[in-house]
Amino acid sequence: MRRAISMLTVCIAATQTAPVAAQEFPTRTIRAIAATSAGGTSDIFMRALGEELQKRWGHGLVVENRPGGNTIIGGRACAEAPKDGHTLCILPGEVLAFNKVMYKNLPYDAERDYEPIMGLFFSISAIVVNSNLGVKTLDGLAAYAKARPKTLAYMAPSVPLAQFMESFNRRYGTDLVRVPFRGGGETANAILSGVVPIAFLGLSNFVAQIQAGTMTPIVVDSVQRSPVVPNTPTLLELGYPDNPTRAFFGLVAPAGTPKPIVRKLRDTIAEIMAIPAFRNRHMIDRGLEPIGDTPEAFARFLAAYREGAARVVKDAGIEPQ
Repeated sequence: MRRAISMLTVCIAATQTAPVAAQEFPTRTIRAIAATSAGGTSDIFMRALGEELQKRWGHGLVVENRPGGNTIIGGRACAEAPKDGHTLCILPGEVLAFNKVMYKNLPYDAERDYEPIMGLFFSISAIVVNSNLGVKTLDGLAAYAKARPKTLAYMAPSVPLAQFMESFNRRYGTDLVRVPFRGGGETANAILSGVVPIAFLGLSNFVAQIQAGTMTPIVVDSVQRSPVVPNTPTLLELGYPDNPTRAFFGLVAPAGTPKPIVRKLRDTIAEIMAIPAFRNRHMIDRGLEPIGDTPEAFARFLAAYREGAARVVKDAGIEPQ
C-alpha cells in the first residue's frame, strides 16, 4: 500500500512539473545537431535562428555539425541525445526517410527515435556548374560532357537528385560520375576549385557564388521559378515530371522530449519564421520554401514522404546495403 501511494505521488508530481518545465525552458544554451557539414543550408539557418532565440529567451543555440556516413552519423547522434529539450536536430529527408529503405542495419529508427517538432523548409535544388565551363543549359552540359568523356564528376546529396543525374547520363549518353557528398559548404568549394564542377543540390548553398558569377544555375526543381534565379527554368518547364520527394529539412528532438517543451519550441520558431525580415533574408532570398507546420502535421508529412521514398528506391532498383 505504501509503495502504491509512493508511485501515485511520483505520477502526480510528474504531471504537475511538466508544464512548469516548459515555462522555465530553456535554462541554458540549446544544442542543435546537424547531419551535414558547417557552411551548408542547415548550419547557416540554425545559426540565424539561434540569434533570434537569444533575443527572446536569453539563451541561443550552438550548432554541432555531425556529417558523414550518408547522414547516418548525425541521425544516430540525435537519437542518442538527452531528452530534456536542450538538444534539437535539423535533419534532411535522408535521415528521416530514405536511409530506412536503403540500409538494413541502421543505428537509429527514424519513426521511433525522434519527436517531430516541425517541417522547416523545402530546399529548392538546382543543377549548378562552375562558370568556367561556359555551360548554361542541360543540352549544353550534355555536349560539354560528351566532348570530355570520363573526366567529369558531380555531387548530389539525395537519391532522387542522384537518380536524375543518372537518368541524364542515360538520356544523353554521358558518363558523369557521382562522388561522395558531405555538405553544402564542401560542395561549393569543390565546384569553385573545379575538382567537382557540377552539383545538383540546394540552391541556398550557392546564392552568393551565383550572384558573383562564379557559378551558373542550369535548372531548378521547384514547382515555380525561384525569385533568386528567375531566369533559370524549372524541370517541369523542360518536360520532366514533378518530384514527390523534394529535398527538405525538418526539426526534431530525441524521442521522449516532453510534449510541452516540443510545443513551446515549435510555436516560438514558427513565430520567428513568420517575421517578414527573417523569412525573406534567411529563407526566400536563399532559395528556401518555408513550411512551419505543427508537430502533428509534420508527422503526417513524414509518413507520406517515407512511402514516396520507398517507391523511389524501389523504382531505382537499389538494394538495401
